[in-house]
Amino acid sequence: MAANREATGLVVVRLFLGVFFLFQGLGKLGWLLKSDGISRALTEYAQQANAWNAWFLQSVALPYQEIFARLVVLGELSCGVALLAGLFTRTAGLLGFLMVLSFHFASGALFRFGFLTLGTGLPVLGGLLALAIGAGRLPWSVRG
Repeated sequence: MAANREATGLVVVRLFLGVFFLFQGLGKLGWLLKSDGISRALTEYAQQANAWNAWFLQSVALPYQEIFARLVVLGELSCGVALLAGLFTRTAGLLGFLMVLSFHFASGALFRFGFLTLGTGLPVLGGLLALAIGAGRLPWSVRG
């Protein structure tokens, strides 16, 4: 009985995070045509960068912002749909975890005390990591 409750709990986490990612991606659909949104964000992050994330922003994120703009949208939408459907949940959890972690790394939020209380920080990362580790063969899934 306990395993069933644990699985049901992970399904709830999977569905909530699926909705989160789906709407994050839908809100960025314009980035598929124009990368202004991500360009503004990355430029702002670079102005406030510390030693840890400055290299990443200057050498990777800013030079390839056109590519990242599309990858972010496609990644968030794909992750959202996969989590909602229960399709490749562990993979979607891991990829979602890496996307959220890289966002917090690039923005510098990961290096601030406020990150510990940020609603899109530890709760999202923890939920995604839980799915990546323990979401094999969950109920109400197309495929775990």
